[in-house]
Amino acid sequence: MEEKENKDEEFELEENVVVLTDDDGKEVEFEFLDLVEMDDKEYVVLLPVEPLEGEDEDEGAVVILKVNHSDDENDENEEYVSIEDEAEAEKVFNIFKDKFKDEYDFE
Repeated sequence: MEEKENKDEEFELEENVVVLTDDDGKEVEFEFLDLVEMDDKEYVVLLPVEPLEGEDEDEGAVVILKVNHSDDENDENEEYVSIEDEAEAEKVFNIFKDKFKDEYDFE
């Protein structure tokens, strides 16, 4: 019975995994945590499946990226881009923290 639970957890994690390519062409897996809407824009909140280079394993730092949709109505692809404005990223993170304050420990 325990084995079935582990398989279910593994399947659930796989469903929420986003694979992105970094600047060096290396694929990096992230767990999709949430989609945040702010000021008519969308942002994804992602958690690296493996700690990112130079980060402590216990850090649990999330990555927040802006979602850019294609102008072509037939193109369903999304592009995730870095947020240059630190204040904008902080606002998005605060919305995320408020939304999930009962599910995650942000301290």
